[in-house]
Amino acid sequence: MGALFFPSYLIGLREGLEMVLVVSVLIAYLVKTGRRQHLLPVWGGVAAAVVLSVGFGAVLSYVSTAVLGGPGQELFDAITSVIAVALVTWMIFWMRRTARKLSGELRGRLDDAVGLGLGAVVGIAFASVVREGLETTLLFFASAQGAVSATPLVGLAAGLATAVVLGALLYAGAVRINLSRFFTISGVLLVFVAAGIFKYGIHDFQEAGVLPGLTTYAYDASGWLDPGSWWGAVLDGVFNISAQPSVLEVVAYLAYLLPVLVLFLLPGRPARETPAPATTPEHIDVRA
Repeated sequence: MGALFFPSYLIGLREGLEMVLVVSVLIAYLVKTGRRQHLLPVWGGVAAAVVLSVGFGAVLSYVSTAVLGGPGQELFDAITSVIAVALVTWMIFWMRRTARKLSGELRGRLDDAVGLGLGAVVGIAFASVVREGLETTLLFFASAQGAVSATPLVGLAAGLATAVVLGALLYAGAVRINLSRFFTISGVLLVFVAAGIFKYGIHDFQEAGVLPGLTTYAYDASGWLDPGSWWGAVLDGVFNISAQPSVLEVVAYLAYLLPVLVLFLLPGRPARETPAPATTPEHIDVRA
């Protein structure tokens, strides 16, 4: 179960917390500036983004299982896996670069939207959430391909629920989390998840006949690597180490994992702007 649960839980937690932080910043700013009349439009934009994201997931699932079949389904799954890897890679680097100024940017956009009218307020809330929602849907679809149980969905729901609880506690001031460290650690884990999705995408390309070497195995550990054991589930779920991968799968996994992990962990360039006051700059203040 862990091999299917953990990646989905991580996706739900990471992406869900990003969405919750965005909504918290918007709500807190409206409350602080005495614009409570705009709260309902913001929630309307958030609801529309959630509905679109769920609908997008339903379309992906329908196309993959009902419209396509055989090599066509494998090719579709492979392409969505590659797109998901590209999106999650962009997302983790974008968040590392913009996390500290996220609140200010959102407040500025909301100020502009309030001046333009009700539709603009709905639009800014919708646009701020729908990107994360669509990323979550696509990433979850790619990571859960081939699952025959509801475990991935349970993992995603648990991750989202955890994110909502953490977001509520952060908003209420009940807890403080070093979000910079959280996004760094979760980013590293997501790099491993993305490497596994890329690996499975290569496998789908091989099954679709686009790439060769489906039965040319890099190694065969099926005699001792039991996916049903707790440690086998950890290896597969966290590090995507399977018992019998092809040579091309292993090459693709390492070709993505090593350079992306190194680039992500490299120290960022020193900021040119004047340093902010020493009021926990590593935290995103949703209530400021």
